[in-house]
Amino acid sequence: MKIRWKLRMAAAQREVWTGAQLRRLLAERAGLELSAASVSALFTKEPSQVKLSTLAALCTALECTPNDLFEVDTTPVERPARPPQAVTEQPKSASAGGGRSMPPL
Repeated sequence: MKIRWKLRMAAAQREVWTGAQLRRLLAERAGLELSAASVSALFTKEPSQVKLSTLAALCTALECTPNDLFEVDTTPVERPARPPQAVTEQPKSASAGGGRSMPPL
């Protein structure tokens, strides 16, 4: 599964061109105070994870939905077929009590 981060595009469509502008909107509209470095990272890099509260704040600040901020490729992944594995039976131990474990003493 591939995810494409589209924050820059969503921001540009709303005439938000810099991290400083986005940071100001997050504070004013969503009440989220992020460091300049955090906003810059969101704006310029594809994050490996985003808190739901941050995602909600971005949607509030930019007046958009999560669909505007990222795109998910849901194309099924094709995996090579694995050869069938032989099923082997484990010998039962006579002291195992018919396959059940004993409770701790």
